[in-house]
Amino acid sequence: MPRFNAASRVVMMLICMWKVGNCMRFDLESGRSKCITEDIKINAMTVGKYSLVNPNEGYPIPDDYKLTVKVNSPQGHNYHHSDHVDSGNFAFTAAEAGDYLACFYVPDLRPPRTLVIDFDWRTGVAAKDWSSVAKKGNIEAMEVELKKLLDKIASIHEEMFYLREREEEMQKLNRSTNSKMGTFSFLSLLICLSVAGLQFWHLKSFFERKKLL
Repeated sequence: MPRFNAASRVVMMLICMWKVGNCMRFDLESGRSKCITEDIKINAMTVGKYSLVNPNEGYPIPDDYKLTVKVNSPQGHNYHHSDHVDSGNFAFTAAEAGDYLACFYVPDLRPPRTLVIDFDWRTGVAAKDWSSVAKKGNIEAMEVELKKLLDKIASIHEEMFYLREREEEMQKLNRSTNSKMGTFSFLSLLICLSVAGLQFWHLKSFFERKKLL
């Protein structure tokens, strides 16, 4: 039993180390923008939460501390847009696979200032609210952990198939590129030989007219 428990802990630690989202804090100067990308699979759920850090803890956040946030799909479809807010969140199920873009913009302030933004972006398993699952189902903590583990394993399994599909697409692209490059090289060689032949024929005709040959 001790060996089994130790092995289980190791497996859980390795799975928990797997990338499940982006949680970050970054600076943004007034009048500037910053965009963050996240590779999301089709039909995967994603949630995001952002907020401006209050520079004066214990006091209300300044009125001019506002930002504009947009979230777009790889094809340019807008999934979230908020203007002049100090915090917000978004949630959607991805209808397209690829790099989604979350852009933050801070308007010009006088005098110029640097704002600090907290941003938490989670996809897949990490996007689920497990605390609400536990409350709704009234289940024990261990059952919740097992459900988390099963969902993470299923997500990793899906990710493996997704990466395999991307690899196949890249291989097809490489084969197509190699084929096109081979055709282009052959045509280039054919053109060079044709030009060389024409030049040789022209020089031969010229020398014959001049009776040098």
